[in-house]
Amino acid sequence: MEINFKCKNCTVCLGKACINQLPGMGGVDDNKNFISNCISWSRISSGPFLNQKTKIRLAPMTGAVENVGYGSEKEFYFDLINQCVKSNVPLSIGDGCPDEKLLWGIEAVKSVNKKAAVFIKPYENKKILERIEWSQSAAECIGVDIDAYNIVTMRNKVNLEKKTEKNLVEIKNRLSALGLPFVLKGIFTREDVELVRMIKPDVAFVSNHGGRVPTIEGSSVDFLAANAVELKKYCGQLWVDGGIRYKADVKKAASWGVQEVLIGRPFVTALCYKKSFDEVLK
Repeated sequence: MEINFKCKNCTVCLGKACINQLPGMGGVDDNKNFISNCISWSRISSGPFLNQKTKIRLAPMTGAVENVGYGSEKEFYFDLINQCVKSNVPLSIGDGCPDEKLLWGIEAVKSVNKKAAVFIKPYENKKILERIEWSQSAAECIGVDIDAYNIVTMRNKVNLEKKTEKNLVEIKNRLSALGLPFVLKGIFTREDVELVRMIKPDVAFVSNHGGRVPTIEGSSVDFLAANAVELKKYCGQLWVDGGIRYKADVKKAASWGVQEVLIGRPFVTALCYKKSFDEVLK
């Protein structure tokens, strides 16, 4: 039986064929930030950081059945992780509802004897600390999606909260005790920049969740360009995602001091339509 994937298999993923498809591959507010992410990389000028080496990492993605149209969540995670390993793409996994989404991601990472960046939704800290215990053996670093407290696809399913400095310092301290770097993901407002200044995470991750969460209007790269110099004073590394489609985009990110760029939807498209992940990396 033919599977009807929700991804439209566009030649280049620019957010035009999946307007407001949530669940699905789209974003909120007529895909405004999703589309802005994609088109803004070519419009922004290069930054002041020369000779910065930048690598591409898989972005964390869950909800394969409802968002992608995949046959099963577990199958998706194992297929995605295996294809990344074949193409030497560093790994990330995320969580969601139900808990099996994170647990299957952990299992998939362990099955290939690798470590991954693990990203946890902003539950109450007790639940985040529990998830840290679940994932620490598979993690090279662990982050919190601070912008996902009002994500559309998880409303009325779980209790998420807007994180405070106190909440995040507790998590950072726990990870430090475990010898794991702390990633603050979802930096996209001046309030978030202030959190980075106060908390000083190992990684500050600029992201608007691929345009999938209600937030201020704009693109990841515009926010990066406006705040990179300041952010780099308060973190060990700077990461970014959102609309990165070409090698020129990666080079542009590097010029703004980014050590890692994360890519999601293009890898999903390649997986669904049986394309080599090496094509995404060209």
